[in-house]
Amino acid sequence: MASTTPQAYENLINGTVDIIFAAGPSEEQREMAKNKGVELTLTPIGKEAFVFFVNAANPVTGLTTKQIQDIYTGSVTDWSEVGGKPGAIQAFQRPENSGSQTMLLKVMGNKQPMAAPKEDIASGMGGIISQTADYKNYKNAIGYSFLYFATEMVQNGNIRLLEVDGVKPDKKSIRDGTYPLTAEFYAVTAGSSNPHVGRFIEWIRSAQGQTLVEQTGYTPMIDSH
Repeated sequence: MASTTPQAYENLINGTVDIIFAAGPSEEQREMAKNKGVELTLTPIGKEAFVFFVNAANPVTGLTTKQIQDIYTGSVTDWSEVGGKPGAIQAFQRPENSGSQTMLLKVMGNKQPMAAPKEDIASGMGGIISQTADYKNYKNAIGYSFLYFATEMVQNGNIRLLEVDGVKPDKKSIRDGTYPLTAEFYAVTAGSSNPHVGRFIEWIRSAQGQTLVEQTGYTPMIDSH
């Protein structure tokens, strides 16, 4: 079953599934588990880079972590302030409790991101709902995701991944830890009685399982060669 990160955690906490593969939970998801009397167990199975990207025509090739924080708090609002051409920065965000948004909050530390851009969406109930506007590849836009999801957009030539603190996000910089915004992703369980779950996690952390993690496009926890 494939779903969004919030749906995956709901399925796990509600006992619909035995195991999910996802980014780490948000504080809200941890609280949801606690309220249900469920303990989340996170087993790292691979590493991934959290990346920021801009339109391919944007001359900015990199930002520092502080510049990213300043953009997302709203204290830096124009590309000319970070080495680009004059133009208001359109800083898109992701929906609350998505893996990417949880990671942004970690990058921000104790700084609060500004209100996310919203767009009106027609709901299935015939009304209009307002929800977080996801990345649109406008010339002055910036967005973020995990490298796995951004790779296709990069290959299409539509966006450029930004260096962070002078380091380009790629397999090598994820593996050796020089890229600063690296996150583990997990096999997450919540006390399933299914006897196969433990064996499955053992396998995915074995050399064979880690080879599969790498073939899927992530960086393995161990050298699978």
